[in-house]
Amino acid sequence: MTDLERFVGADGRDEAVRAVRAKIDAEGIEYVYYQFVSVTGRIMGKGIPAKHWETTARKGFQLVYGAMANLFVDRHGDYIGYGPEAKELVGIPQPETFMTLPWDKRVARVWCVCFRNREERVDPGAHLTADCRGNLQRIAAEFESRTGLHLRAGTEPEMMWLKMNDDGTPAVEGVSKPYCYHIDQFSEFQPIIHKVMEYCGGLGLDMIQGDHEDAPGQLELNFNFDRAERTADNLSTFRQVCKQVGREFNVFPCFMPKPFMGVSANGCHHNISLWRGDENTFMPEGSDLQKPSQIGLWAIGGIMKHLGALTAITAPTVNSYRRLWDTGFWAPVFADWGFQNRTTALRVSAPGRFEYRSVDSAVNPYLSLAALIMAMDDGITNQIDPGQPEERNIYEAMAEGKEVRRIPMTLGDALDALDDDPLIQSAMPGEMYKVFRHYKRDEWERYCATVSDWDREEYLDILP
Repeated sequence: MTDLERFVGADGRDEAVRAVRAKIDAEGIEYVYYQFVSVTGRIMGKGIPAKHWETTARKGFQLVYGAMANLFVDRHGDYIGYGPEAKELVGIPQPETFMTLPWDKRVARVWCVCFRNREERVDPGAHLTADCRGNLQRIAAEFESRTGLHLRAGTEPEMMWLKMNDDGTPAVEGVSKPYCYHIDQFSEFQPIIHKVMEYCGGLGLDMIQGDHEDAPGQLELNFNFDRAERTADNLSTFRQVCKQVGREFNVFPCFMPKPFMGVSANGCHHNISLWRGDENTFMPEGSDLQKPSQIGLWAIGGIMKHLGALTAITAPTVNSYRRLWDTGFWAPVFADWGFQNRTTALRVSAPGRFEYRSVDSAVNPYLSLAALIMAMDDGITNQIDPGQPEERNIYEAMAEGKEVRRIPMTLGDALDALDDDPLIQSAMPGEMYKVFRHYKRDEWERYCATVSDWDREEYLDILP
């Protein structure tokens, strides 16, 4: 049997498909979005009338392989990842993810797993390795089967809500003033927050807290942590919700990492822990409540070892590195770790969890969480010592003579680090690394080949 046939023929699937039909009929759902995720985190897919649910659940839908790279072309005019001669992928829905959209009860969405076409000459019906969502599920399942451990993660999705110009384009101006933790500024967003909470709750997110951050229009609205696979889905759902709320309130939800200089950027810190069943294996083993368990220390060692390559995945755009260069805003540019130390790339933020800080709002969580599993697995397997934690302000420690390496400070340098790290590459197996590398190398080359306003202001009158 092929992977596709095993997926469709899995025990209990027929009952789950029938349960979705009952929901469609009871709620009057007319249309369904069949969704998957590209290598850059964009939500792709097709819309199909709900009357075709059973057929689509059995046969799936087809879409060009290039959708995994947003069907973009590179600077030379070539399609990224897959050319026009490639076959079409097959997307098969996961019935347990079927949910009605709270803003339009006639429409539902369902997440899909993607496969190679049934007619392919090589590996027909196999898992499509460029499917980052399916890949995270497979890596997490293999890791748990082999070690008994699974990753639970929470994210801190910062974003800026921007005003709209009269022509319908987003303005480079936040809805509110840059006052961090200011309740009055936060309250200006209350109608938007109520709507985000309503829609997120309707789609299964457990919203827990929020605040106004220290950039114009910048909010952080948090939902509860969960298994890595579920958290990645929840972050993608949260972004879709914000986009819908933005349309309703005529504001623009901006997930660009650094739209403004001189104020903080949009991060997306990952709070991570490894569990065995319902036991958090990172919890302290002695009287020192700050010191993680031995497994936790080895996991930190793995992340520290692979931090350069991880940065290419967790700070994935040219703009990501503006966040690192605009100093004075706690940007995690140093490859070190500590207890409650916001000047390092990884901090122990509470007993039993780490905060991975070198990650921003443009991250594809399916890639980042898969890569973190691989890094921590390496640390635990090889018992990598992370060294002593840095409890000083890292800038003061450096002034006192400590040598600290930086994480990569440009996308190009980060991609070089990824090219040199086969283990982190293996978090994007098969065709996925080829697609990701093509997309991101082209992004970096297009930036390097672009004459910007800065170039003209700096050099137009350079001589004589």
